Amino acid sequence: MKTRARKSYERRLGPKEFFIYFFLPLAPLIIFWFLPMLASFLISFTNWNYVSPNFDLVGVENYKYILQDEFFWQALKNTLVFGLGTVVPVLFFGFVFALFLQGNFRGKLIYQGFLFSPWVTPMVAMSIVWSWMLRGDVGLINRCLAIFGINGPDWLSKENTAMLAVIMVTIWKNSGWAMLFYTDAMSKIPKSLFEVGELEGINIFEKIKYIYFPMTKGTTYFLLIMNLITSIQAYDQFSVLTRGGPAGSTRTLLYLFYQMAFEEFNMGKASAVSLIIVIITAILSLLMIFMRKKVQS
Repeated sequence: MKTRARKSYERRLGPKEFFIYFFLPLAPLIIFWFLPMLASFLISFTNWNYVSPNFDLVGVENYKYILQDEFFWQALKNTLVFGLGTVVPVLFFGFVFALFLQGNFRGKLIYQGFLFSPWVTPMVAMSIVWSWMLRGDVGLINRCLAIFGINGPDWLSKENTAMLAVIMVTIWKNSGWAMLFYTDAMSKIPKSLFEVGELEGINIFEKIKYIYFPMTKGTTYFLLIMNLITSIQAYDQFSVLTRGGPAGSTRTLLYLFYQMAFEEFNMGKASAVSLIIVIITAILSLLMIFMRKKVQS
């Protein structure tokens, strides 16, 4: 009877139902992602300057130029440094903050809201505030360092501190977001595990090692993938704080794309950079998914 009813239902799924249940949900993805991606891919083989209605096909010359350009490799290096410098600390602080929130204490909700507030604050607005705090002359951070007799640097104007400053701002913003996911994951850990642990007399460090960390491993991999993608797509904080400088020390791949597209008006090369960014993002995502399956198997 079940097989017959299923076959009858499948026969009733005609072209109209197929259009409603399959094509319509995919329409936004096709219109706003697939078609622009296809257009960007085709433009990457031209010399279109964003203004002229005319363009010529140049084949793979844009890709050859990009891969031989020292600014591209500098931007790729900066992107990797920014990614590694933000992803690991964000996961660490998010885990620690969530761990602290597992206890029952007065003002817990206020503390949680305070830690999460940077995430809901627009990056542009927060970067403007941080640009004042990081100023070398009247910045709040250097004034605090001066209390301890430390002469703080001009954070955003020095090549060896500009990237560090942007990384600090990004960690400050994203740690609360990671904390929220870890808090939810820790709240779902069975209480029986803690009861057994207390009977065994384990301390807090052993709880982290044998209970909290293994039971939140799936959340860690999810946050790792999402933060890696976010770090590759970071733009607002670089635009407000450093504009890719000084001397290109904070120019990432996405900011290089912006400069090629909207400052140099070279959409062909900019589209080639955007395709490279998509490929790098896809490779990292697939790598993280593969690692997650391998660890869990």
